[in-house]
Amino acid sequence: MRNFRILAALGLLGAATVANAGVSSTWTLTNDYDFRGNSQSAKDPAIQGSVDYAADNGWYVGAWGSNVDFGPGVDVDLEVDVYTGFTGTSEGGLGYDVGVVYYAYPDESDFDYIEAYGSLSKDWFKGKLWYSNDFGGDSTAGDTSAFYLEANGTFPLPQNFSVLAHVGYSWGDYWDDVFLDKQLDYSIGVGYTVSNFNLALKYVDTDSDTVVTSDAFNNEGRVIFTIATTFPWSND
Repeated sequence: MRNFRILAALGLLGAATVANAGVSSTWTLTNDYDFRGNSQSAKDPAIQGSVDYAADNGWYVGAWGSNVDFGPGVDVDLEVDVYTGFTGTSEGGLGYDVGVVYYAYPDESDFDYIEAYGSLSKDWFKGKLWYSNDFGGDSTAGDTSAFYLEANGTFPLPQNFSVLAHVGYSWGDYWDDVFLDKQLDYSIGVGYTVSNFNLALKYVDTDSDTVVTSDAFNNEGRVIFTIATTFPWSND
């Protein structure tokens, strides 16, 4: 109930501020919170919400929250991420984005950690590199660095449909020492926009010698559906 109140407060904050210039709030429902091929909600549904502010000079700041489930014996039910960065587009249409995100778990602060990122995008393609010097924040494992490189493609189709493609690669001390293997994750799916809602259906899987078959952190192949909307709604 406490965690639901936190998510509800985030929603009320978004509703109260989206009327201001540069402020938006995005809400998503999904049957599984997927993070780089690994389930963060034990393959159960998740509700996710954000409040974001973007300035005219390209600076932005925001907060995002979701329910999580890390399995029996781990008293963590909520994730709240706070992030800031700069984004822009060159005269030739090349987009860039650099920033930092703080992953916070109010139930267990030992899992908190910071990650930096940078991305380049052009038309339908976006590539992004992430780095953390203490991935996962588990103090029992010591400082464990991790990198994540991802490529994403969104290919427009007629009638508001699109093809969604993703591939990502995780490596570094965390994956060698804690996970005992590097991991490749990928997904392919279809998106559809209707009115102010974006729907997506995708197949997610990983290529790793360490296969997690439990519900928590499951990295087996599975189908994920999401529906999202961003406020304020367009009047178009």
